[in-house]
Amino acid sequence: MPMVPVIPAGTGKTLAPYSPGAMADGVVYVAGTLALDKEANVVHVGDAGKQTEFVLEQIKSVIETAGGTMADVTFNSIFITDWANYAAVNAVYAKYFPGDKPARFCIQCGLVKKEALVEIATIAHVGKQG
Repeated sequence: MPMVPVIPAGTGKTLAPYSPGAMADGVVYVAGTLALDKEANVVHVGDAGKQTEFVLEQIKSVIETAGGTMADVTFNSIFITDWANYAAVNAVYAKYFPGDKPARFCIQCGLVKKEALVEIATIAHVGKQG
């Protein structure tokens, strides 16, 4: 089945040539998401918790645009710039996944925008297309 881009209404410009999400055969792949406004500027500079909330709201928007919910998320890849922010990220993350938790990993690394503290990429199974 061909890939269908998933672009929520009001999506701002991206930093590179990609779609916020892509769906194929009922699986939504959400691109690595940073806390960026519509002009690709980092928001909530210095606050990992607020950035995590912003990122998860963006991911939620992509999944809902594809016809799913956060309960359909099966896997998250989490990238943080400093382990000191791990607890803040997890505190917000737990609010978005209160029941059964999706599989995930978390690594410390550099991100494409120096003010960004967290990036999350997601996979969700929302059902068959068509």
